[in-house]
Amino acid sequence: RSDIKTQYKLSVRDLKLSDAGIYTCEYGTHKVHTSLHIVNLTISLDGHFLQNEVPELILTQNSPSPLPDLSITLFDSNNNRVTPEIQNKNLQEYIVNLKKLKTMESGTWVCQIHSDSPLINQNISFAVKVLGFQNPDLERKYATVDSTVILSWHLNSQKIKWKKGFTGQLNWKQQEGAESHELLDFNVTPEGQLHETKKSNSLLFEIPESKSESTIDVKLPKVHFNHSGQYQCQLEYERRHAQSKIELVVMKVSANPAGPLSRGASVTLTCQVSGPLAPDAYLSWEHVNSTKMDIKNSKQREVKLEVNVSTAGLWSCHLIENSDKKISFHYHVEEASVWINNVIIGASIGGSLLAFALGCLCIISGVSWQRRRQRAKRMAQARQHLLENKTCQCQQ
Repeated sequence: RSDIKTQYKLSVRDLKLSDAGIYTCEYGTHKVHTSLHIVNLTISLDGHFLQNEVPELILTQNSPSPLPDLSITLFDSNNNRVTPEIQNKNLQEYIVNLKKLKTMESGTWVCQIHSDSPLINQNISFAVKVLGFQNPDLERKYATVDSTVILSWHLNSQKIKWKKGFTGQLNWKQQEGAESHELLDFNVTPEGQLHETKKSNSLLFEIPESKSESTIDVKLPKVHFNHSGQYQCQLEYERRHAQSKIELVVMKVSANPAGPLSRGASVTLTCQVSGPLAPDAYLSWEHVNSTKMDIKNSKQREVKLEVNVSTAGLWSCHLIENSDKKISFHYHVEEASVWINNVIIGASIGGSLLAFALGCLCIISGVSWQRRRQRAKRMAQARQHLLENKTCQCQQ
């Protein structure tokens, strides 16, 4: 593994730790000694990680003289200094654990080695590839009933030019502990081509055809209230897993009673979200086209809010999180037409008059019946009186 480049230069290829030692150059009676110190840096999993995995660096050194005490400084791909946790240090071998990796930390890292005696200042570059999702760790998506929503998971496999194949699947469940439904699975070839297969018909969803590379999409063309829940996309590489979850929160609005609002009546509007909500989120009812401020807010994290409405117009329910309106549902309370109100009023008056007439008729009938009864009674008494008088005349 060695070549003499020139008369005074020796080249050694593929250095190993065992190559450390003292090299002597002799020229006549002259001897020059050179001490060769060798450092070897290895990274776990060959530098291919999934997000949130913890890399392990092993720095090994060999020297003909007493091993120096090295100081190690690490810089990530963004040239930010990384504070490692040194697990083991016995001068010959340094084991360093890093923090959990994020997808944006993919790239070239630098390990800086320093020693005062002997003087060592060496930078060792090494590649780190982190495969994972570019989505936030926990993402919330908001939708209203009957709207269309697309849930997307963005992989960084194309960005980091990941050449090794991996697989994955997308699961959905309505809440923690509930039964999980597998919606689709996917696989990625070493060339980076993404193939998806629909697995479940339990939910009406589509796989959009037009999409960017390394993106997993699920389209819900008409959202139902029970389509809410946790959608978790999981990828697998060499029996290791990484996942990203989107929480779909659905809002619905109902009115009781439904239909136009008649004069003097009221209706109860109910706004409800599937939840759960963030700690600083709440619901708010607002009368949009009102001349006065007409707003009612729920308590934080309350998933249901009712309001009694006696005024027609446009009412809006807002889901507000951190002073930001995440989603709104508009409900128009219609006012009953004038003729409908007149019909109602007329029916009320007519009903009252009919009841009055029936009452009067009942009274007249009762008086007449009472009079007939009294007349019959008097006639019976008269007949009895006549009979008594005739009997007395016969006796005389």
